[in-house]
Amino acid sequence: MKRAAVIGLGDISGIHLMAIDKNPDIGLAAVCDIDDTARERAPKDVPFYTDFREMIEKERPDAVHICLPHYLHVPVSEEAAELGVHVFCEKPVALNTKEAEGFAAFEASHPGIHMGICLQNRYNESVEMLKELIDSGEYGQVTGTKGIVPWAREKSYYDVKPWRGKWETAGGGCMINQSVHTLDLLYHLGGPITAVKASVSQLLNYGIEVEDTVAARLTYANGAYGLFMATNANYRNESVQISVQTEKAEFAIIDNVLYRMDPDGGRTKLVEDEKLPGTKFYYGASHGKLIDRFYREIETDGQDYIHVADAVMSIRLIDAIRQSGQSGETVQVVSD
Repeated sequence: MKRAAVIGLGDISGIHLMAIDKNPDIGLAAVCDIDDTARERAPKDVPFYTDFREMIEKERPDAVHICLPHYLHVPVSEEAAELGVHVFCEKPVALNTKEAEGFAAFEASHPGIHMGICLQNRYNESVEMLKELIDSGEYGQVTGTKGIVPWAREKSYYDVKPWRGKWETAGGGCMINQSVHTLDLLYHLGGPITAVKASVSQLLNYGIEVEDTVAARLTYANGAYGLFMATNANYRNESVQISVQTEKAEFAIIDNVLYRMDPDGGRTKLVEDEKLPGTKFYYGASHGKLIDRFYREIETDGQDYIHVADAVMSIRLIDAIRQSGQSGETVQVVSD
């Protein structure tokens, strides 16, 4: 049995703790949060620490889950890896492209340490099937994509955790926090993106630094185009929508269901995602699948999970969209 520890007991940590608890091959060794009052909501049967270094040195977990504010993802991940434990880090992989590329270089220089990034929506049943259909070549190449994230955040969302509204600590707003998964999927499904033209703005009067609304046109390497739209200014959280047009068919993920769109205007259901119970269903239910896979790969010393290097493009796209929004010009996207 592999021993896991969780660093940071904020909102997302509960999803990680649940996945660990459900896997009989993973045991929870300890949890950590710098806020000692977090001890009250921590699992009662495991040690609680306020210093992750002390926790790692005393408990020697096989892996740590980084569930911290964005600005701590890279430094804590790297320090934990230097202490000899595997790292499973929440999104985003980094605050900006420079930091993401540095993190990827760090990963490459530590081949004995597994470093996974939680872009779990790649493992949604709908995305897995759509990826298989695209890669099969049966429907021809991708000719267009669309990704829409119509979510809502109250001012209190930023007030209770001020780091969320600052460039220095969050790295951005609705793109890097709410819709990084969708940007990742547009690249994952559609192929390399070479350029973006975007509008980035604030529709809400919250007094924050970061964007709450964005629209962008994506240009793919094969000549296809994509539309990406995201906002925190909707009246409620609605399902993310992703569409992919190929030469021979159109597919859409709507309300967590993959459809093939019929020529007569109807649609054929292909598969439905497992849903996370509760009010935060929109997180998706694939954290557990990715976490299970990560620990299996630790056990076998395999590499079939989402690496730091795999997540760098999502940050390059965010930076390019922001740059285009500021300049009003088309921005080229650097690829590996």
